[in-house]
Amino acid sequence: MARSAIINVMVQAAMKAGRSLSRDFGEVQNLQVSLKGPGDYVSQADRRAEDIVFTELAKARPGYAFLMEERGVVDGDDDQHRWIVDPLDGTTNFLHGIPVFSISIALERQGQLVAGVVYNPIMDELYTAERGGGAFMNDRRLRVAARTKLSDAVIGCGIPHLGRGHHGNFLIELRNVMGEVAGVRRMGSAALDLAYVAAGRIDGYWETGLSAWDVAAGLLLVREAGGFASEPGGGQDMLESGDVVAGNEVIHRALVKTLSKPVASR
Repeated sequence: MARSAIINVMVQAAMKAGRSLSRDFGEVQNLQVSLKGPGDYVSQADRRAEDIVFTELAKARPGYAFLMEERGVVDGDDDQHRWIVDPLDGTTNFLHGIPVFSISIALERQGQLVAGVVYNPIMDELYTAERGGGAFMNDRRLRVAARTKLSDAVIGCGIPHLGRGHHGNFLIELRNVMGEVAGVRRMGSAALDLAYVAAGRIDGYWETGLSAWDVAAGLLLVREAGGFASEPGGGQDMLESGDVVAGNEVIHRALVKTLSKPVASR
């Protein structure tokens, strides 16, 4: 598959950061047995990966602005373009030696997502999408799953952890969804959850309280694979709200409806 120049730039940055994370991941697995634990090391791995992505993208496209998990907002001379970067999405998985994490890079042009890359370096799975050009995994074109019944669907989700999110609201949502679907999965990386929706591995996904860098690339993947994504209430301001529901047209609509139900009585 012939890639555009901008996708090539993003892929190069993601894969270079991925090699760094893969090396660090091996060390983290060894650190599991130490008394101190791997927490500080993982923070360093995260920053190293972000430094690599920042350097590669800034060199290739000088002047573009950035929104990054560690650096935050980095202004650029070009106010039409912004990179949105998560150098390690799935930090808790990484910390515990679980090989489900990713690097997520998106490009926003005049407020619209136009290119996205999500890379799992351990599985060597590279997801790419460009607006109007389709979505791909390792150069294989992706389509969202064709299932149209929630009872046949496997749905991904995120679970709010200690000190983050409204646990009571999530439990209501989970109870409603569990009663309608074939299964629920929690992967631990929002970027990969959305990539899996695009690939048809899961039929839908919902999560709240995310950051723009968690979902920007994944949202474009879903759309370019023929899927739909919105806020639970139907809005399209997911990068600001951090609340996302995704799936094919039918599953997305059914999932939005299910999430809005009051909890059923026992």
